[in-house]
Amino acid sequence: MAHRSGFVNIIGNPNVGKSTLMNALVGEKLSIVTAKAQTTRHRIMGIVNGDDWQIVYSDTPGILKPGYRLQQNMMNFVDEALGDADVVLYVTDTVETADKNAEYLDKLGRLECPVVVVINKIDLSNQAEVVRRMEWWRDRLPRAEVIPASAKESFNLDSILDAVVSKLPECPPWYDKDTFTDRNLRFFASEIIREKILLNYKEEIPYSCEVGIESFKEGAERYEISAVIYVMRESQKGIIIGRGGAALKKVGTQARLDMEDFFQKKVYLNIYVKTDPDWRESRKELRKFGYEN
Repeated sequence: MAHRSGFVNIIGNPNVGKSTLMNALVGEKLSIVTAKAQTTRHRIMGIVNGDDWQIVYSDTPGILKPGYRLQQNMMNFVDEALGDADVVLYVTDTVETADKNAEYLDKLGRLECPVVVVINKIDLSNQAEVVRRMEWWRDRLPRAEVIPASAKESFNLDSILDAVVSKLPECPPWYDKDTFTDRNLRFFASEIIREKILLNYKEEIPYSCEVGIESFKEGAERYEISAVIYVMRESQKGIIIGRGGAALKKVGTQARLDMEDFFQKKVYLNIYVKTDPDWRESRKELRKFGYEN
């Protein structure tokens, strides 16, 4: 049997469960997951292998109307994902308005590559509503395959896998079969810290923050990591640190424990906070954080 391989890019609006779905399909937590919009900022690859196939999944930021350069670059990642996909996995759910960001639905309808529409979160709905939404999507994108699923409950993931594999082009694997992502350990360290910021702070604070890894030393017994949380204003710096450093200590402890679970090694983590007022608009800063080439 010929080998199938290809790039399967996951796109959709914020909060529909794209990252949860990719993590479930890959079997590893590669993308951070929170209830807040704009949790995913980068394209993150997760690679899954079978005997005669390889899927290179790519999680992408949620579709939005950009308000500053960082968000514009995030949407550039989405447009790139539409352009270089062998299969597009468009994720919607049973909650959002189906035609939200309709211009992207028009783009999906014009794609030459196969499209699979996943209606996620069916565990939060009922059968009649799910059937109604499936019919709506089949009318809207008649060439797409429509699959109801629940990433959180791992329901119908096999159907998604079978649909994706059947649509892959015949091709040798793009990556070694023991590779599961294109990202390095420094990236995952920064994302784990950013997830804790999203979970522990409210309002604009998480969206004003970025995390940089200053040093990452891989010792035989433990990893020694030094990280910086960049904020846009001095007042935000005080909020991140908290009274007596309590808030930052909480973030650091949570992040260290998650890193130890992810890396399967002890971690010594040092986190500092710095002010960088222009990081969301500066091409130089965005390049440093991996948002510009």
